Amino acid sequence: MRLQHLRGRRTTAVAALLTMALAVPIAAQATEDSGAHDSAAAKAAAEIPRQYRVTGPDSVADRDRLARLGVSLDEVAKKSVVITADSAQLKKVRALGWRTKSLGGPPARDSSGKKVRPGVADFPSDDSGYHTYDEALKAIDEAVAAHPDILSKQVIGKSHEGRDLLAVKISDNVGEDEDEPEVLFTHHQHAREHLTVEMALYLIDEFGGKYGSDEAIKKAVDGREIWIVPDLNPDGGEYDITGGEYQMWRKNRQPNEGSEEIGTDQNRNWDFKWGCCGGSSEDPGAEDYRGAAPESAPEVKVVSDFVRSRVVGGKQQITAAIDFHTYGELVMWPWGWTQDEVTDGMTQDDIDTFKAIGKDMAASNDYTPQQDSALYTTDGAIDDYLWGDQKIFAYTYEMYPGDSGSDGFYPPDEVIEKETARNRESVLKLLDNADCMYKAIGKEDQYCK
Repeated sequence: MRLQHLRGRRTTAVAALLTMALAVPIAAQATEDSGAHDSAAAKAAAEIPRQYRVTGPDSVADRDRLARLGVSLDEVAKKSVVITADSAQLKKVRALGWRTKSLGGPPARDSSGKKVRPGVADFPSDDSGYHTYDEALKAIDEAVAAHPDILSKQVIGKSHEGRDLLAVKISDNVGEDEDEPEVLFTHHQHAREHLTVEMALYLIDEFGGKYGSDEAIKKAVDGREIWIVPDLNPDGGEYDITGGEYQMWRKNRQPNEGSEEIGTDQNRNWDFKWGCCGGSSEDPGAEDYRGAAPESAPEVKVVSDFVRSRVVGGKQQITAAIDFHTYGELVMWPWGWTQDEVTDGMTQDDIDTFKAIGKDMAASNDYTPQQDSALYTTDGAIDDYLWGDQKIFAYTYEMYPGDSGSDGFYPPDEVIEKETARNRESVLKLLDNADCMYKAIGKEDQYCK
C-alpha cells in the first residue's frame, strides 16, 4: 500500500498561461500603486512576502545582520543570500547597501483553471499529489488499520486552532513500552515546507508496508521504538494553501498580544538558549519571531511535553532525532546558537559523534553535512533543545535542492517520491546507531556498557 494518493494531474496550457498572467503578487501591486495607498492600507492588503537574492553578504556576521531585520534566510551561497521579506523589511535590507533582485512570489500552479473556493485549504491542482491536513490524517488512519501490529497513533495535543497533533509509533510490539532505544522524527515546523509532511507519510508507509519483506526495515522495527510526529504546524500549513494558492507563510497562526501580527516561528520557540544570542527576533512581524516566551507556541509545548514524557526512570528513552525542513540539501547538527563546537554541554566526543554520523548520513542522501551555525545564528531551535536539554542526538535535514527560489519551498508534486525516498538509507543509518551513538567513534565501551 502506498500513501501517495493520486488525485490526477490535469494540464491545460492556455489556462496555465492565463493563471500566470493574472498572478500579479499583491506586494508588487502595492508597490506600483504608490501614492494610492498609505502604509496602513498596504498592511491591511495582506501582503504576501516575496523572495529576493541579496548580493554581498559573505559571512555569518553579514547573514546575522540580515536576519536581525526580520527576514528569513532561505538559501546561502558564496557572497549572496536568498531571503523572504515583505516590502517594509526589504527597505531595511536595501538600506544596508546590498543589491537585491526579486525572485518573485510563490509559484502559481493551477493549469486546470479550476479554482478552489476562497477560504478553503487545498493545493493547486497541479500539486494535487500533496496531502492536505485531512488527507494526511486519512492516510495515517489507513496505514494504522492495515498494520495494527506494528503501527499505532495517539493524539498528543492540539494546535492553536484546535487541530490534533499526532505521534505515530512504529514497533514490533507497538502496544508495549519496551526497553528499546527510541528515535523521533518531526516534520513541518514551518508552514510552507509541505514536502516534510510527505516525508513523514513516506516513513510510515515504508516501515509499515515493507516490514514483512525488507530485512533492513524489519531490523529497525524489531529493535527500536520509532516515533513520527507528522505535522507540528497544521494551522500554518492549511493557511498557506488557502484558496488553492500558496501564501509563503512560515509561522504558526496564533495571535500576538498587543500586535496585529500573527504567528510565532516555532523553530525559534524551544526552551533552550531561547532568545539568547541574536538568532531570533522579538518583533512579532518578523519571519523569525521567537514568541512571547519559551514554548509559548502551543504546538512547541505539546511536542516538548511529549519528549519529556519519554523520560522513564530518570533516563531519556529517545536517543536520536531528525527534524525535517526544506530546502537546501543539508544535514545539520548543534549548535545553532554559537559558532563554537566544544562548549558547556558539548564535549569533544559529543561533537565528534555528531559529525561522524552526520557525515555518514549525508553520504547516503548526497546532502552537505555541517554545524547549524555555519549558515547563520539561530537560538531556540529544536535540535539545540533536544541535545542541550535532553541529550538527544538531534539533526536537522533541509530537503530538496537549493538555487530554487520559491520553488525550493514549493517543489512540484512530481518530485515527492524521489525526494522522500532518497532519505531512506540515511534514516536507517540513524536507527542503526541509536542503541549507542558513540559507537560511531569507537567508544561504545566507554559510554554504553
